Amino acid sequence: MPKGYWVSVYRTIVDPEKLAAYNELAGPAVRAAGGRVLARDGQVVAHDAGIAQRTILIEFDSFEQAVAARASAAYQEALAALADGVERDFRIIEGLG
Repeated sequence: MPKGYWVSVYRTIVDPEKLAAYNELAGPAVRAAGGRVLARDGQVVAHDAGIAQRTILIEFDSFEQAVAARASAAYQEALAALADGVERDFRIIEGLG
């Protein structure tokens, strides 16, 4: 079964306090849903139209698990705390089988 991945690139951080509140809630929500952070806040070299900003990569055992984690009540609470505190590109992608 193909793994699922969250890929999140922060274009702009508008409100660091909202981001901090989100981080406090999102970490436990992701772990509870089976997610594992593979990369966060490391160096980024962007090419083409890429953005060299804060990038997060989270792995789940399946694509379905990744989708369900995003829809979970715990993660929705984290999103409510984040609100308009950032502009980001968030994707859920399916890995290779």
